[in-house]
Amino acid sequence: MPLRLLIPLLIVTLLTSVARAEEPGPTREGEMPPTIAIIIDDMGHNLHEGKRLINLEQPVTLAFLPYRRHTVALAKQAHRMHKEIMLHAPMANTRNFGLGPGGLTPDMDRQSLKTTLRRALQSIPHVKGVNNHMGSLLTQQLQPMDWVMSELDLYPVYFVDSRTIASSIAGQVADAYRIPTLTRDVFLDHEQTEEYVDRQFKLLIKRARENGSAIGIGHPHKVTVDYLEKNLPMLDEQGIAVATVSGLWAIRNNNQQMFAEGEKQPIRTTYAKGE
Repeated sequence: MPLRLLIPLLIVTLLTSVARAEEPGPTREGEMPPTIAIIIDDMGHNLHEGKRLINLEQPVTLAFLPYRRHTVALAKQAHRMHKEIMLHAPMANTRNFGLGPGGLTPDMDRQSLKTTLRRALQSIPHVKGVNNHMGSLLTQQLQPMDWVMSELDLYPVYFVDSRTIASSIAGQVADAYRIPTLTRDVFLDHEQTEEYVDRQFKLLIKRARENGSAIGIGHPHKVTVDYLEKNLPMLDEQGIAVATVSGLWAIRNNNQQMFAEGEKQPIRTTYAKGE
């Protein structure tokens, strides 16, 4: 989408977002319970904790960094265990932390950025969605986010704005392209203690009760996995449902399909088939 056309759409979307923020949260239809989706970022580094997450009975969604040592093997195993898989796309941050391979930066031209993103998508099997890894710098910038969304718009993937900075426009740009879009509500484990994870997990449930649904993001830390193994099985008796990210999107959108058959081109994976 040309930038001159995107800017008016973005302005309208931003104004609509402000108006919605002033409205009360949506009411749940029928007997639909409060629902949470949990995304685990940074998958691909830690083999042991990655396997534990894959073996959870609940449908957590796993976001893989591209080109990491265990990304392909764990993603294949996760798919066999009916877990939903995302690309955790590295994006430039305000603290100049290293991005590793597949990183997207403001100094890239249009073709370089789109090619890097496309290859990252192709490097991970069974990708259904994308969210940003870090990105506190890039997600504030309209031009690179326009290029990101123009590439994602080609494929049957949703986008989750991790909201690593409050002034992110990533979600609004994705909305302007009519990409299925969601936003992170709670980070679970900025501090790696059981007390902190417990407080944030309870906040996630509170948000879901207030608004009908909520999205939490965690990481493959031992304390996080220990907590999820213990507490996810108890949610049913609390009247809380767990969904994949795409499942949560469907709940919020009256169970409509994200994409019509043949609407988008498939992602042509390039990972080594024997991995």
